[in-house]
Amino acid sequence: MNAVRINLLPHREAARKARKDAFQVMLGVSALIGLAVAGVVYLWFQARIENQQGRNQFLQTQIQALDVQIKEIATIEQEIAALTARQKAVEDLQADRNLPVHLLNELVKQLPDGVYITSLRQDDQAVTLQGVAQSNERISELLRNLAENTPWLSKPDLAEIVAGNVALGPRDSRRVANFNLRVRLVRASEVAAAAKAASAPAAARP
Repeated sequence: MNAVRINLLPHREAARKARKDAFQVMLGVSALIGLAVAGVVYLWFQARIENQQGRNQFLQTQIQALDVQIKEIATIEQEIAALTARQKAVEDLQADRNLPVHLLNELVKQLPDGVYITSLRQDDQAVTLQGVAQSNERISELLRNLAENTPWLSKPDLAEIVAGNVALGPRDSRRVANFNLRVRLVRASEVAAAAKAASAPAAARP
């Protein structure tokens, strides 16, 4: 004779416990999946960060190398500028060897009648002239000639004019004007540049 088994536990309580166990299992599995996904995302971001840091380091190294090259280029440019300045100074000295000749030639050309130079002093491009003129008008003519009629002299400046007398004989004298003026002696390179600038508009005209 077979024994009859009777389940004494309430049916609803067993179903509720089964659902609870299944939910806890699903919750654990979801937590594990979430942790796995979070770990993968973390590793992916970490790899991206390390990759970016590597690129930043590479860029920093390249920037430092460029900084060194820029400093070297700046040094070379300074050396080139210094060499150019020295070369120009030598060229100016060579071109200015004839400046005293131009000065004397222009003074001979530009001195009006009745004006005499008694003293001449040159200090680089500054020239000081002392002389005697028959009248103030002759001095004014000299200043105009020096300002307008020669490319080798410029910016005449009358520093002083004093009336005086010159003895022509035992009983004869003449009133004269003693003057002191300064003028600038123009370098050969400046004369050439001015001539080139003046010829450019003429060449452009048909």
